[in-house]
Amino acid sequence: MTPLAKADLLSYEDYERNRDAFRTRIIALKQRRRLSVGDKITLIFENRETIQFQIQEMIRAERIVDPDKVQVELEVYNALLPGEGELSATLFIEITESDQIERDLDAFQGIDRGQTVALRAGPLAIYGHFEGGHSKEDKISAVHFVKFCPSSEWIRELAQDGASVSIRIDHPAYRREAEVPNEMRQEWLADLRS
Repeated sequence: MTPLAKADLLSYEDYERNRDAFRTRIIALKQRRRLSVGDKITLIFENRETIQFQIQEMIRAERIVDPDKVQVELEVYNALLPGEGELSATLFIEITESDQIERDLDAFQGIDRGQTVALRAGPLAIYGHFEGGHSKEDKISAVHFVKFCPSSEWIRELAQDGASVSIRIDHPAYRREAEVPNEMRQEWLADLRS
């Protein structure tokens, strides 16, 4: 996907005026791009629109008007965009019980290493590659950025009408699988074509 540039962003004032309509559209888009895999992991697959929304919200929250600081935000968030022929997701480890956060989060140590998160299309699987810096030997973040680099065979399988498509988590403390709805499959195909 083509990285976002300053020209793709609304000014602080224009965004403020159009925010409600923009948010409504992005919330609907994210619903098609969001999938819970079990009760503790959710993935949202990113594209230019979802990333633009994150940048616009950051500019709004931090009241960023300095062009150099806007450029910094663009560089940070553009790294989350899928490259050509890739899919990209934000993975959230969701723990709602405040007294269990540290213990439950620690159980996910290692989820960001090896073949732990798979996108399955028919008999084929591709595995996520996690962005570094979100865990240490004794601590793990609840938010991770994951990229998937599918083969042409996997993409052909994904494009088949009626193909069985799922997301599988295979971690010693958490083994779950969720079927991917057709509208998410269509979003993936659109990402892979852009």
